[in-house]
Amino acid sequence: MNDPYVTSVAQLKKIAEILKLPADVVERLSVHDKFLEVHFPVTMDNGAVRMFTGYRAQHSNARGPYKGGIRFSPFVNQSEIRALSMWMTWKCSIADIPFGGGKGGVIVDTKQCSSAELEGISRAYIRAIHAIVGPDKDVPAPDMYTTPEMMGWMADEYAKIVGEYTPAMITAKPIEKGGIEGRTEATGLGGFYVLQNLAERERLDPKQTKVAVQGIGNVGYYIARYAHDAGYRVIAIADSRHAIKNDQGIDIDTAVEFKKSHGSFEGMPGATVISNNELLALPVDVLIPAATENVITSENAETIRAKYILEMANGPVTDEADAVLEREGVVVIPDVLANSGGVTVSYFEWYQNMHREQWTKEKTFSELKKKIDSAFDAIYSYKKENSVSFRMAAYAVGVSKVVEALKNNS
Repeated sequence: MNDPYVTSVAQLKKIAEILKLPADVVERLSVHDKFLEVHFPVTMDNGAVRMFTGYRAQHSNARGPYKGGIRFSPFVNQSEIRALSMWMTWKCSIADIPFGGGKGGVIVDTKQCSSAELEGISRAYIRAIHAIVGPDKDVPAPDMYTTPEMMGWMADEYAKIVGEYTPAMITAKPIEKGGIEGRTEATGLGGFYVLQNLAERERLDPKQTKVAVQGIGNVGYYIARYAHDAGYRVIAIADSRHAIKNDQGIDIDTAVEFKKSHGSFEGMPGATVISNNELLALPVDVLIPAATENVITSENAETIRAKYILEMANGPVTDEADAVLEREGVVVIPDVLANSGGVTVSYFEWYQNMHREQWTKEKTFSELKKKIDSAFDAIYSYKKENSVSFRMAAYAVGVSKVVEALKNNS
């Protein structure tokens, strides 16, 4: 089993060689400024008091307050949280937003909890970590199995503790609690902007470009829909149980509506049911893993026939698989660029809250496109000039800006 934190440090060391970073800088960035483990009680619906374990990792605030999601999952662990917080540092730097990397999590199976229990866990968790978060310290957001509603509960609980409602302490809140228009679409739309930049630079004709999307949750749905609407041939999509394909293209909204009414994609007219593994191996131009981490591994990397992989999930390609894909000439656009739309719009929400503004969806999308276009240009140029992979170029651009900030702060 891959250790995510070990992987993140190994990636940093590879970048350090490219950038010729001093050993003391590498050592500093290999560890976290702070890592907090908390244990807190919650009264469950049956009256029993249950103890929960949570974490908050703060990797580096050289460029600004820590920023990163909170995930609720039975599989949350220290290594994962540490790795994700480090990757958030690079992601914020790549997106050129004034944040550093943070990440949090609680070990809990949300499927086994009622809404009231989830509210209790959310409030108890923020009470446990409140001293190290805040608009100028650390700004959380939702992540796996957490929602805007939960962020609203956390914002309310934080207000009770500090004595006033402080919307900028957390992002991706409901609109009525200080959220921003367009946050729901942000990650998928940002990925679509990356796809558009890729198509322009690599001279891909959307009408001739076949796309497969694994994962049709919020992120996968929006990038699939935007790609379909822009003329790309989205020939396959998948949920956690089934994948479907149609070589002529799939109408995304029709497919999603069918799934809603029938419970799955199985039996959808004009589409062939295939497995998730078969979807990953389709001969497409662009493969978009938008579900979970570690879906492309050393075991299936050689079956990949896509020309490009756009990582919309966090860490869908393992380090070992990455080496195989690079050897085979598959171009991987890394998650730190591809799915940075979410954190970018979270920054816009924080900025909006700090300045008591309310942005329109049009402004949010326009500003997001500027950020994504600029980040893509910088990474693509670095890749070409230094003959390195997209991933190494992205990390080099991100790490170098953090190192520069460390120098300026010392």
